[in-house]
Amino acid sequence: MQKNKDIMVEERAPGVIWITIDRAQKHNALARNVLSGIADAITVEGNRRETRLIVLTGAGDRFFAAGGDLVELAGVRDEAAVIAMTNAARVALDTVRHCAVPVLAYLNGDAIGGGAELALACDMRMQASHARIGFIQAKLAITSAWGGGPDLCQLVGAARAMRMMSRCELVDAEQALRWGLADAVISDGPAGADIQAFITPMLACAQPVLHGIKAQTAAWRQGASYDARRALEQQQLVTTWLHQDHWNAAEKLLAKGKK
Repeated sequence: MQKNKDIMVEERAPGVIWITIDRAQKHNALARNVLSGIADAITVEGNRRETRLIVLTGAGDRFFAAGGDLVELAGVRDEAAVIAMTNAARVALDTVRHCAVPVLAYLNGDAIGGGAELALACDMRMQASHARIGFIQAKLAITSAWGGGPDLCQLVGAARAMRMMSRCELVDAEQALRWGLADAVISDGPAGADIQAFITPMLACAQPVLHGIKAQTAAWRQGASYDARRALEQQQLVTTWLHQDHWNAAEKLLAKGKK
């Protein structure tokens, strides 16, 4: 287990890295050093050969992340400072979006404001049954800031995105699942059977396959052209087809068919 002041990193199962925002007393608010710590951990762990997937979560059970640190952000008072703040945060969230391996958010509690943007930067979301997700930036008379608005529109469509942002809705786990905001509802906590059941099929994928799937989905999210995505698919197929994992799986299947 590795830990700095606000970020805890631990391998809870072979190849499964948990990165925890460890500021429960501050509602896991996303101060600049927290965002940079998340980006650093994602970069290091995502580039490890042994890493299969990353789970990003928050400490405690009340908040996944409660958005930007308002005390710190109170000093952002002019256009240059706003742009600098936004760019730095976008870089951090883009590290999550571009990570070579799948990054899953486990919403241990509410993901609101910038915390919701961080959750949507991840590839998938596992949402605790009591947790909610909400783009509540309008309560501060601002719009989304860190790429979360485009992510939300892409994920749920323009009408639901407008509904969530303009009404500052806090979407519960079951509604999030129906809308595609969440991919699984977790009723038994981070160490329970629900999370294990969700990630186990992913861990059955060979590592080069997970890399290839992430590359294809990231290209779609980033707006790559159809031809570029087809070329990437072919490239990933060549890589996985020629890997020994493919031949081992094929031989195992063939042997099973001969019985």
